[in-house]
Amino acid sequence: MFCHQIRRLSCFSRLLQHAESHTTLSGLPQLHPLLVRRAHLLQEEQAQLSSKLDTYDPELQITYDRNSHVLKTYDEFSRILLEIRELSTIRDPDLISEAQEELQELVPKYTSIIEELNNKLLPPVKYAECGCMIELRPGVGGNEASLFTDDLMQMYLNFASIQSWPALVISRSTNSSGFVNEIILSINQPGAYDVLRHESGVHRVQRIPETENKGRVHTSTSAVIILPKMSDGNENSLRADEMQFKPGEVRIDTMRAGGKGGQHVNTTDSAVRLVHIPTGIMVMQQDERSQPQNKAKAFAILRARLAEKERVEELNRQRQMRTSQVSSTDRSDKIRTYNYPQNRVTDHRCGFSLHDIAGCMGGNKLNEIIDKVREVEYKERLQEMLENSGAN
Repeated sequence: MFCHQIRRLSCFSRLLQHAESHTTLSGLPQLHPLLVRRAHLLQEEQAQLSSKLDTYDPELQITYDRNSHVLKTYDEFSRILLEIRELSTIRDPDLISEAQEELQELVPKYTSIIEELNNKLLPPVKYAECGCMIELRPGVGGNEASLFTDDLMQMYLNFASIQSWPALVISRSTNSSGFVNEIILSINQPGAYDVLRHESGVHRVQRIPETENKGRVHTSTSAVIILPKMSDGNENSLRADEMQFKPGEVRIDTMRAGGKGGQHVNTTDSAVRLVHIPTGIMVMQQDERSQPQNKAKAFAILRARLAEKERVEELNRQRQMRTSQVSSTDRSDKIRTYNYPQNRVTDHRCGFSLHDIAGCMGGNKLNEIIDKVREVEYKERLQEMLENSGAN
């Protein structure tokens, strides 16, 4: 039945052209046929899950609750659409005026709920419901790259504050000159990973450094990595984190902390280094005074890095099966330029430019860029659905 629906549509290019909203004679946007079909499949899946929940199963319950949330929105969409259709058929002169008033109230609700369903009905992104960890490291540009990395850290902290998300710096290491080497932030807000995952990549800044006395514009970079938060990263979660690994899978080294940190930090074996033997991933933590606290943070970071590695590898396997090559919002090359002389922030994945650097770095305008990138990703993911269904 699904394949039959696809064949009735003229071609993939036409489908993509109307991916965001088909237009009827009345000018109202409508859900893409593929998304309508997915809603029907979710309804069938939900009926099957209901019969299996006689005994409590945590994983099935999570799936059931997630589907319920999506289907509740879809039911509201269907109800509003039916009302609009009924009101549009009214021709009685005594009722037309009242019907038009109701339509003026319903159409904005309908448009809003269409936009919501466009994202909800796509297959869920792995770890979308998780909080996130943000790793920031200076790239090319020397000390100016380190200063820019600090600026990006503050941008994400500002953004989290505006969203009322709990966020903190769990690790910040510096070199002998006091310039930052690495920063790790933790945002303990469900869904934060889904919002911020597009921030992964190389961020480039073009500006005149404070130490530049000839007025020349310098270019520097900073690497940002967004990881799904898999653990609380404290002593209470440490045992559960350790149990995620087989015996001998992780090598644990302890040592004295280096750099600044006070007498207690530098005279005890409080620093912890973890090495994941199968992948070679290494995590070093020395910010806390106690070894268990550093160990807990290190295991949380290791789990997050491994989860993201697994997600990216799975995504790459899926894309290798596609016959066409498309640009991806997940690519790790230069994704954004912050041009201070021009007061411009340009995201190279979607071509959108925001002429308000202060607003972006202050966190209150970052969401405008994120939304534009999500629009591009929506088209890419719909393209994947089209090609996958066409291959079936």
